[in-house]
Amino acid sequence: MTDEGRYSNSTFDIISRTAYLIGVPKRIFENEFEPPKIEIYEELSGEKNARIIRNLCMLRTAIEKNFKYINEAMRFDFRDITTLGEYLPTECFKELAEDGVRLTLRAGAKLYEYVTEINKNISDRINNCKNLYPIWINWDYIRDLFIMPDGLTMQGTQKAADKYYANQNYYPYQVYFNWNEPADCGNILYNDKKFVWLLYSWHNDKFTDYSRVSDVGSYTKNNIYDLINASAKTVFVVDCENSDPYKLCASLTNLDQEIMQKVSRIILFDDVHAATAWSILESYTDIPVEYMMIERLKSNKSLVDIKLTARACEEFYKNNVDSFVIVSSDSDYWGLISSLPDAKFLVMAEHEKCGPDIRQALSEKGIFYCFIDDFYSGNSQDIKLTALMKEMYRYLDENLRLNVNVMLNTAMTNTRIEMSPSERQQFYDKYIRNMTLHIDDEGYISVELGRK
Repeated sequence: MTDEGRYSNSTFDIISRTAYLIGVPKRIFENEFEPPKIEIYEELSGEKNARIIRNLCMLRTAIEKNFKYINEAMRFDFRDITTLGEYLPTECFKELAEDGVRLTLRAGAKLYEYVTEINKNISDRINNCKNLYPIWINWDYIRDLFIMPDGLTMQGTQKAADKYYANQNYYPYQVYFNWNEPADCGNILYNDKKFVWLLYSWHNDKFTDYSRVSDVGSYTKNNIYDLINASAKTVFVVDCENSDPYKLCASLTNLDQEIMQKVSRIILFDDVHAATAWSILESYTDIPVEYMMIERLKSNKSLVDIKLTARACEEFYKNNVDSFVIVSSDSDYWGLISSLPDAKFLVMAEHEKCGPDIRQALSEKGIFYCFIDDFYSGNSQDIKLTALMKEMYRYLDENLRLNVNVMLNTAMTNTRIEMSPSERQQFYDKYIRNMTLHIDDEGYISVELGRK
C-alpha cells in the first residue's frame, strides 16, 4: 500500500515543526506539493528559541555535507568559516548573533570543534522548544532527534558523519538528524501519522492514538455539511451522559465554521452525575449553546433521555426545526428517531460505546452516523486544560475565602496594636502583599507571610 493510502487523512503539524527545527529549506515549505506547511514556518520564525535551533541545525547539516571542502578552505586557504558562503548558509551566523548566540572558538580551531560547539549549543537549548509541541507527544523522543550521540568528541562527530554519508539519500531532504538506523522509509516527514509512528517505533514503543494526528475524511464532513445545507433549521442535541465533551469540542473546531454558523443552536442535556467540563463548550464554538441540567427524582434513574426526546419533539413541531444532529452513544435515542419520521437525523457517537445493533439499525434506515473519536483531537489537550483550570478555580472559590484586610483588622484588635494609615500600609506591603503558598508532599497548602 502506498503512503497515500496507509496514512490518509493525516495532519501536518508535527512534521512541519520538526522540519523547521532540523533545518529543512524554506523553499520546501513554500512548495504547496510538499508536506511541511508554510504557516508553521512563519509561526516558528517568530520564536527566538526555534530560530536558534533551526540555524544551528542548518549549519550542522551543511558542515556534514561539505566537510572536506570546508576543511580544506580553512586549512589551506586560511579562510574564516563565516565567509564560506559557497558551502555554508552564512546568514545563519548573523541570525544567531542577533539572537545572542556566538560560536566562539580559539583561533585556528579545527572544523570538528565547530561541530562539537554546535552540538553543545543544541543540547543546551533544545528543551527551550518543548512548548512548541503538544504535551501528548513524548518530548524525549523528539529531543533525541537533535542530539548527536557522543557529539562533543571528535570520535562521535566522525561516527555520525560516516553514518550520514552512507545513508544521505534516506534523510528527509538530506537534512541531518540523529537517526540510529537509517533506512529507506520514503519521506519520513510525509505527514504526522507516518512520522509519529516511526518516531515511536525507533524507541521500541507504539503510538496508537491516531486521532491526535489525523482528521476524518471529506466523506464524513461532507455528509454533515449536506445535512445542514439542505435543512431549514438544524439543532444539535447532546446527551452529556453518553458523550465525551473534549471529543465533541475537538470535532466542532475541525468543521467548516462558515457552514456551522447555519446551525441554530446546540442543546446540552446534562445530568448531575455527568462531567462538569460541558460548561466549556460555548468557549469553543460560535453556535448558541443552551445548557439544560436535568435533576434526578431517583438517584439511580436518569431523566436525560426522556427530556431530550421531549425537547426535540418541541423543536420540530413548535420551532420548525427539520433536522437534528444527535450526539450520543446510547441506543435510547432510537425512540426519538422513530417519533419524528419526517425529520432528518445524523448521529455522532463514540466507537467503543456504539454497538453493532444500533449501527445496523441506523444504516437500514439510511441515517448517516460518524464517530467523534475520528476527528482530529491534537488540540484536545488545550480543551482539557481549560476545563481543568476552570474546575480548580471553582474549587478554590468555594474553599478558599480569605480576606486579608479582615485578617489584619482582627490581628490588630486581638493584639490591641494601633497603627497610623501609613504604618498600616507599610506593614501590608511588606508582610501581606508578599504572602506565599507552600505545598507539602501530600498536597496540603500553608500560607507564609512576607519575611522581615
